[in-house]
Amino acid sequence: MKVLLINGSPNANGCTFTGLSIIKEQLEKNSVDSEIFQVGKKPVSGCTACRVCKQPDKAGRCVIDNDSVNIVAEALKKADGIILGSAVHFASASGAATSFFDRLFYCTERETKRLKFGACIVSCRRGGNSSAFDQLNKYFTISQMPVVSSCYWNGIHGYTPEDVYADEEGVRIMRTLANNMAYLIKCKHRSNVALPEEEPLAMTNFIR
Repeated sequence: MKVLLINGSPNANGCTFTGLSIIKEQLEKNSVDSEIFQVGKKPVSGCTACRVCKQPDKAGRCVIDNDSVNIVAEALKKADGIILGSAVHFASASGAATSFFDRLFYCTERETKRLKFGACIVSCRRGGNSSAFDQLNKYFTISQMPVVSSCYWNGIHGYTPEDVYADEEGVRIMRTLANNMAYLIKCKHRSNVALPEEEPLAMTNFIR
């Protein structure tokens, strides 16, 4: 049982990382492995719509290979869940995180994500977290991924990691999210219920 944690903040050890670290610690208490991946400070290209990742011999891999998108995509094949984390920039996820997640979710094949558990966390000093939280959850709802909830919207507040730990409610939200994620993964592993048959692909373009 494993969960991937993606730090979409440019700061490797900042507030977003702190929130993910709280989750990681709580997952370990629930006997669920996890790994934190860093998007980092280097420029991250957005999707160029080349569609090379949809070719049979390239399926599941992004043609842009100068960052860790393909590393995370490969790890996601064996993971049970994923938690996206981002700092809030202008009431949205950071630009680098958005580019990273766009490519990750577009290049990976449907079966890599289908009915695996997804969640996100957002970190801000004061405001803009609700819209960023809403943005990130859309990656899961278009990918047939059940969204794991917590006891409140998954946000932490602070300007420094020390501030995050002082946000007692935020810490509780992170721990509850980890507990709920671990519970659902264990339920899935212990269930003998087969996955539902997937409907045939049908794409309708709204052009007359």
